[in-house]
Amino acid sequence: MCSGLLCLIVLLTGCTTASRPDPLAGDTRAWLAGDHHVHSRYSVGWDLREDPPAPVIGSEARYPIPMNALMAGYHGLAWMASTDHGGPNHSKLNLERAYPELLRSRLAVPGVIQFYAMEFNSPGADHSSLIIPHGPDESQQLFVLESGFDRRDAHPPDPERDTKSRMLEALRYMNEMDRKPVVIANHPSRSAPGLGDYGKTQPGELRAWHDTAPGIVAGMEGAPGRQALALASDGTPTRAAPRGDYDRYPTLGGFDQMTARLGGLWDALLGEGRHWGITANSDSHVHYTEGGADFWPGEYSKTYVYAARDYDDILAGIRTGRIFVTTGDLISELYVTATAGEASAGIGGELAITSGADVKVTIRFRDPAVPNHRGDDRSVSRVDLIVGNVSGPAADRESDSNLTTRVVARFTSGQWRTDGLYQEARYTLSNVRDPIYLRVRGTNGDEPEPEPDPPGENPWDDLWFYSNPVFVTPAREAPDPDN
Repeated sequence: MCSGLLCLIVLLTGCTTASRPDPLAGDTRAWLAGDHHVHSRYSVGWDLREDPPAPVIGSEARYPIPMNALMAGYHGLAWMASTDHGGPNHSKLNLERAYPELLRSRLAVPGVIQFYAMEFNSPGADHSSLIIPHGPDESQQLFVLESGFDRRDAHPPDPERDTKSRMLEALRYMNEMDRKPVVIANHPSRSAPGLGDYGKTQPGELRAWHDTAPGIVAGMEGAPGRQALALASDGTPTRAAPRGDYDRYPTLGGFDQMTARLGGLWDALLGEGRHWGITANSDSHVHYTEGGADFWPGEYSKTYVYAARDYDDILAGIRTGRIFVTTGDLISELYVTATAGEASAGIGGELAITSGADVKVTIRFRDPAVPNHRGDDRSVSRVDLIVGNVSGPAADRESDSNLTTRVVARFTSGQWRTDGLYQEARYTLSNVRDPIYLRVRGTNGDEPEPEPDPPGENPWDDLWFYSNPVFVTPAREAPDPDN
């Protein structure tokens, strides 16, 4: 962790830290930490005494974009997306004020790759991150999408902008663009009143999004931001407040129920063969030390993408799920490799095998040698290998369960070996004849499954990491000609 002037010098000279390339694969890519959900002062309030309502800069989120980028780099991020949301005619504010500031921020903080994006007020649902590919037309591309489809941008308000069909229309429009954006469903269960009783964003809705634009809809936030809500300005938990502002049904280990529940919605989507990823972010508006509910980008949650330090490859990594997420810097690298014979696949990949082959799974992770940003030296206490069957589309579009999902192995410190800077655990899946996916999670605690987070919990004490899946697909066996 850098500090003060040294960090500023590092950032302004274009140098930030990144995890190393896979030591086994010789890949030129590396794990790049980032945050796709960061608000600046252009996430505004509105003066309703004027017509049209006038934006009140800095009233909902406080910081200029360069400040967010500077703090992102200080906390170890290689990339971020500036995602302001708005109301009436916010598309004009984004185009005329936020985008020029983003361009200045890219010059001022060149060590952090900065995407132009927004928190889209998704028609018929909650919010989503809408990330625009880097290019000369990025400002116009976002302007067209926000002005044409964001449910709150129209003035006077248009009820037809807030329908599920309108969101599908928006995705179809995005699909026709030469440079396709990325969409990630934000805090999908924040409005859910109970476990499996969803709110603004429904399981069938997410399926419809993915069916309409599978190359655009990359997945959902596994761990929402706003996890400093219970912390006082000195960092002590003094308020009986919910992590992530999930005030109806809580997060579980800091993760949304759609992700954290074993055999839940995420596993249901993976069980259909959907390449549906998860992320983690800050949702930063105002830092908790200044009266807000938030951590700085990268201070608590990180989304690691396996990519070259390049706009296009980072976005491609998000699309394809080359991702793991962690809270509290519990780990800084994770490699999950499935191998059969000479073939192998890693996180976000797919392994084709001969039916009946054994699949060897290798899990390698790195425990950072330095304390996290609270000053704690947390260690991984357990790693779980999770497997589920892939059986095709669900008959019930609102289904949120996969009954085949199971933890096939739990590893503790006595069950993995140290290999240089890495810890390594291995497991063999024998005689694999049906399509499956596998994913990994880990924790510093001892809960067999993540439990609902009580109000006022200190987020630094309950840390988890999750990998995106690896799919394993056996070749279809040839029919027996004698039968």
